[in-house]
Amino acid sequence: MEKYNTLFENNIYSFWEKNGFFKPNKNLNQDSFCIVTPPPNITGSLHIGHAFQQTIMDINIRYQRMQGKNTLWQTGTDHAGIATQVMIERKIMFEEKKTRNNYTRQDYIDKIWKWKLESNNIISQQMRRLGNSIDWERERFTMDEAASKAVKEAFIRLYNENLIYRGKRLVNWDPYLHTAISDLEVENKKTIGYIWYLRYMLADGVKTLNGKNYLVIATTRPETILGDSGVAVNPNDLRYKNLIGKEIILPIVNRRVPIVGDEYADINKNTGCVKITPAHDFDDYKVGKRQKLAIINIMDLNCNIAKEAKVFNFNGKELRSYDCKIPKKYHGIERFNARKKIIDELKYIGAVVDVKSHETIISYNDRSGSIIEPILTDQWYLRSDILAQKAIEAVKDGKIKFVSYQYKNMYFSWMNNIQDWCISRQLWWGHRIPAWYDEKGNIYVNYNESKVRYDNNLNKDIILHQDNDVLDTWFSSGLWTFLSLGWPENTYELKTFHPTNLLISGFDIIFFWIARMIMLTMYFIKNKKNESQIPFKIIYMTGLVRDKEGQKMSKSKGNVVDPIDIIDGISLEDLIKKRTNNISNPKFFKKIIKNTKKEFPNGIEPHGADALRFTLTSLASKGRDINLDMNRLSGYRNFCNKLWNASRFVLMNYTNENNIKTDEKRNILLADNWIKALFNETVKNFRNAIDTYRYDIAANILYNFTWNEFCDWYITISKPIIHQKNDTQAYLTRYTLISILEQLLRLCHPIIPFITENIWQNIKIVKNINTDTIMLQTFPKFDKTKTNDQAIKDLEWIKEVITAIRNIRAEMNIKPNKLLHVIVRNASENKSNLITNNENIILYTGNLKNISFLQKNEKYPVSIVKLISNAELLFPISINNINIEIELNRLDKILFKLKKEIELIKIKLSNKDFLSKAPLDLVEKERKHLKSKIESKIKIENQKTELYSFDL
Repeated sequence: MEKYNTLFENNIYSFWEKNGFFKPNKNLNQDSFCIVTPPPNITGSLHIGHAFQQTIMDINIRYQRMQGKNTLWQTGTDHAGIATQVMIERKIMFEEKKTRNNYTRQDYIDKIWKWKLESNNIISQQMRRLGNSIDWERERFTMDEAASKAVKEAFIRLYNENLIYRGKRLVNWDPYLHTAISDLEVENKKTIGYIWYLRYMLADGVKTLNGKNYLVIATTRPETILGDSGVAVNPNDLRYKNLIGKEIILPIVNRRVPIVGDEYADINKNTGCVKITPAHDFDDYKVGKRQKLAIINIMDLNCNIAKEAKVFNFNGKELRSYDCKIPKKYHGIERFNARKKIIDELKYIGAVVDVKSHETIISYNDRSGSIIEPILTDQWYLRSDILAQKAIEAVKDGKIKFVSYQYKNMYFSWMNNIQDWCISRQLWWGHRIPAWYDEKGNIYVNYNESKVRYDNNLNKDIILHQDNDVLDTWFSSGLWTFLSLGWPENTYELKTFHPTNLLISGFDIIFFWIARMIMLTMYFIKNKKNESQIPFKIIYMTGLVRDKEGQKMSKSKGNVVDPIDIIDGISLEDLIKKRTNNISNPKFFKKIIKNTKKEFPNGIEPHGADALRFTLTSLASKGRDINLDMNRLSGYRNFCNKLWNASRFVLMNYTNENNIKTDEKRNILLADNWIKALFNETVKNFRNAIDTYRYDIAANILYNFTWNEFCDWYITISKPIIHQKNDTQAYLTRYTLISILEQLLRLCHPIIPFITENIWQNIKIVKNINTDTIMLQTFPKFDKTKTNDQAIKDLEWIKEVITAIRNIRAEMNIKPNKLLHVIVRNASENKSNLITNNENIILYTGNLKNISFLQKNEKYPVSIVKLISNAELLFPISINNINIEIELNRLDKILFKLKKEIELIKIKLSNKDFLSKAPLDLVEKERKHLKSKIESKIKIENQKTELYSFDL
């Protein structure tokens, strides 16, 4: 075997992929297991969060495959409408000094497809480096030809069944991209702005109860005065109750609007009077709908003040007779410049009563960085509340389970208050909506224009144009579990692998994606009984991967870690270059460089995929955020090296001796029985951890058994046995070594696939195994018949003896190469036999000259005494040439600790509340504990007396 390093990982992955080991088979009768990858955006590359989730996915796929299931890990990428268009527009501006409007729509889309073909391999190659056992021939893209067919099918069916409609409603509008965006894509940031207190005059000589002919309105957006259609006061507010139903005159435009009573107006907030602008505020929109106010849109799609306001009612009908003129001096002015001019005019006419600084929320598009403007537009909507009912029931009935439980409540909270989903976007990149319009505005929804004309008997003289909008990216993603398996065709994959078994995703897209997948899947996919089919059975929610300080990783902070840099390593210079790329702010630039140099003074060393996977697995507790600490990565890289070196030892010492008789094979040593029994228990505990989604516990189980029990103990114990003259015992131990190692590799394989495959390929030769790869071997199973509690108990006691000898050597500063003499006192017959039968192990591991037994009433030399369970170990001072002063200091420390423990137990047992409330068995346990501590104290004191006597 060559020295372990990370270079072999690429060769192993190529071996897996070329041989088709990741592919499912065509056996419909075999139990299946399927995971679909949340499709990453084509605009980027994998970050450490992707690596975290995909490691857990691959663990499950490999684990289920090794249990004989027909497995499929279905993957693909998402076309990412807004993100891709933003990126391409920036690209052509930088490279060509052009915008998309310099291209025809088709030329622009062709340009994106060309870029996609050039860059698509980045993500798939990263996923290969992680070891993901994906059937790459089935890789999908949310805008490939089959996906386009599926999306059209879904849209048309939903439209024909009145679940999709076109309506005029308020949306989040991005003035840079000229598109609506989802509420879920809006990033709200707190900022310090201003609140203006404005005087609105009452109409028709009406006055307030205190005799004023005006109301003071507080607003953070004075530019929207142009679109006010009412003023709201709380119906329980005695100050203004008499004004409900009256009218008020808007400053600047001098338009009369009604005063309405609505509980939205907070009696205790500001002045209690609120201006209502239904076309430019979501809360105002709700008030306007309740109060049947007009909706006055005063902005164009660039968010400049329009030349002419558009006025509608809440049925979408335009109110042409509504008098709503916008002063000419504001026409075409950008909204925030208009704010300044309007404030100046309000001051000039004396309408500004006061101005105060104020904490406010500004909404941004997290993709483009634009400040969002609520605007009334025509959009396509999906009636979500109808689809939500079955999706809610599926989780309530336990057909779909969340891990962890708290995310279930988050899901219900959103689903029970779900709003209709705006599914249209004013972009060029995406699935164009399959709807056509004639000159009269009639809508025809179908697969293509030819089908529209044929089905509706429209001749060529009738001009049709297709809707320019595309569908929200999340619409096609919402079909992902069944779209990626071939729907709307009834494919083998759809019949075999749907519903999928496990979805692993971040909690941040429960609403974006998971809830919508459940709704759409249960609408479109039915089983043989025509019952709604769920998309997946288990939803495992992961937390965020943060840096070692617990900070969220972001490019602006410069603390993002690329998983490939962990696998392959990266120099400090290249790491700084990567982290500061596209950082223009000098303040951030310098801080990123400083922090990077501090954290990675020598760059990042190569750790390999296995060490990264093991680290992420060890941190994967249910739904919690994890802090990525490079020290843990180094620790798990050492673990891989430990397993590698242990394997070299086993293989170098293995000989296939077939001349050992069957009856002799039964004469197995205690250590062999112990490791077999312990491995059997490890298998049970590991499988239970994986089956209950406790990947962190599974990783710790593997680590403890491999490092501590197999490598540190069993291999050490085996050395004197395999080199002794007894050929039978030597062979049996060598056989046990390679047998346990081979099974251990299979147990480790789902988490660390590369090193286990590499080592296993060497083992299969000496063990004459015919299978091509470890991933097609059977996963270890717990066997009740192989439990051996006595062997475990006995060997653990032998370990206690050895550990006590090692501890004395360390505590007394005795050189490791000095052979010690040890006498055993007060050991039972059983313990004496254990020592006798395993004497060579104890002598070798404890580095002893000899070990003897003290007979009853036999005198013994003054010794250091080490108390262990059911025996005492004596280290004669004169023979072993031990320093008495060091031993006296050691005993004093033990006495001090014992006295403290005794005092604490006595205090507890003198506590009346404890004695009256604690269970009787617990009280008795404490009393036995006290007795044991007192006995130990007496023995230590006697040892001190003996030592003083010897010293004198």
